Amino acid sequence: MITSTDGPGSASTGGAGPDRSQRHIDDAAQEKADTLTWLRRISGDLATATIQRLEETLPWYAEMPPARRSAVGLVAQAGITSFLQWFEEPASTPAIAADIFAAAPRELLRSVSLTQTLQLVRVTVEVMEERVAGRSEKVREAMLSYSREVAFAAADVYARAAEARGLWDARLEALVVDSILTGEADDELPSRIAALGWHGHGEVAVLVGTTPPQLDVDQVRRTARKLGVDVLIGVQGSRLVLVLGRADLPARGGGEEHTELPFTDIAKRLEPGFGSGHLVLGPAVPALVDAGQSARAALAGFAVARAWRHAPRPVEADDLLPERALAGDVVAKQTLVDRVYRPLQAHSADLVATLWSYLDNGRSLEATARELYVHPNTVRYRLKRVSEVIGWDATGPREALILQTALILGSIGTDATRRRGPANRRPAAHR
Repeated sequence: MITSTDGPGSASTGGAGPDRSQRHIDDAAQEKADTLTWLRRISGDLATATIQRLEETLPWYAEMPPARRSAVGLVAQAGITSFLQWFEEPASTPAIAADIFAAAPRELLRSVSLTQTLQLVRVTVEVMEERVAGRSEKVREAMLSYSREVAFAAADVYARAAEARGLWDARLEALVVDSILTGEADDELPSRIAALGWHGHGEVAVLVGTTPPQLDVDQVRRTARKLGVDVLIGVQGSRLVLVLGRADLPARGGGEEHTELPFTDIAKRLEPGFGSGHLVLGPAVPALVDAGQSARAALAGFAVARAWRHAPRPVEADDLLPERALAGDVVAKQTLVDRVYRPLQAHSADLVATLWSYLDNGRSLEATARELYVHPNTVRYRLKRVSEVIGWDATGPREALILQTALILGSIGTDATRRRGPANRRPAAHR
């Protein structure tokens, strides 16, 4: 009784479970094998139907040249083939991008945008879903999962391409900015600038400051676009250099005309993108090929800006002419002589004498009048004429320093020329 109760019953129950489980596994494997065989048999029809659907539903595909259309079609066919491999072995998901986009990756990236690629994926999935929907729900679910993986793979391909292009652009931009700063512009500079998408026209100015701990390049570019300028950005260690150029502003509604902002105002708007410290704006030059002149002035001003205790931020490089001249900047010395000393000397010797006396006497009208034996109102009138001729007002402390430096440099140059003149003349017999 014990044997009949426990033995047969137990054996029958215990043996049926594994048998049924094994049969279930075998049935699932056979069903999957049959499905794969069927999918491989109709894969050619699926590829043909997909190409036809692309031509009917995607205008951009039908308008493409034959070679590019063929390349895109190869990608669609590779997607179907890759799905069969993935359905057979789902663990192969990481290889999806290589399987599909290896068909024509360069041609695809050149001729088709990411949006169009996703449209391609959607059409392919729709065709497959229509053909296999009645076959098996498992196939349909697998296809939907696979399409999601393909979409992520496509995004990854385009992201990597964009990253590579961004790194290339950054290196090229750094090379262009370095060429501008060193003044080593060559015949290739215009083509390099064009490759960066430079839309600037007309005047250009260089802005030099310190690099912030976290430089937001995109924010700097967005701000520049809003201000109507194009920008080249160069990071040289702790120094941040912006090359600013006038750009065509987008049209506004109502026919409103745009007013170009002065570079000083543009520099003030861009100031938050720099780190702490001095910010120097070089003078405006006619075109980008002349930007080296603005860059040299800005760099020279940046090197000596700390010598002006209350220098504004930003400060123009020409406002730092005295400091630059004292530091040995030949351009600053020549600028002071050409813009201050020579115009005054050419206009009137009285203006030079009055300016000298006024500055030597501590900017005192009465003391200057006594020294020159004129009325104080005459001194006022002459100082006003000085301001009109050269654009600087001698009554301000900062501008007085600029003018006094210019007078000293002009006098040194004049005396040196006088001393050099007779000594350098050779006797007629030796000429």
